[in-house]
Amino acid sequence: MFCNYCGKCIQDDARLCAYCGRVVVGASACKRLERPRRDRKFGGVCEAFARYFDIDVAVMRILWILAVIFTVPLAIIAYFVAWIVIPEEPEYVMLPQSTTVAQPQT
Repeated sequence: MFCNYCGKCIQDDARLCAYCGRVVVGASACKRLERPRRDRKFGGVCEAFARYFDIDVAVMRILWILAVIFTVPLAIIAYFVAWIVIPEEPEYVMLPQSTTVAQPQT
């Protein structure tokens, strides 16, 4: 595999280039169990588990409903514990691009 920035040959499983230190594009990130900030219903617990296990959120909601039906107090307590314990994903803020261009001093 080659670094996208400096063009040097690096290890296939590398996340950072050993030569220039930049993050290699296409490197897979570590899976994290985080509740989303957008498009969530009732705390985002089902969405968090669906993203983590890489399945559809509707399937995860059906599984939680079945768990509530068959183990009423345990599933409800587990849902609220997961709501408290699972952190929200970080909030991403877009920085405005500066319109000024630095001129070299002569």
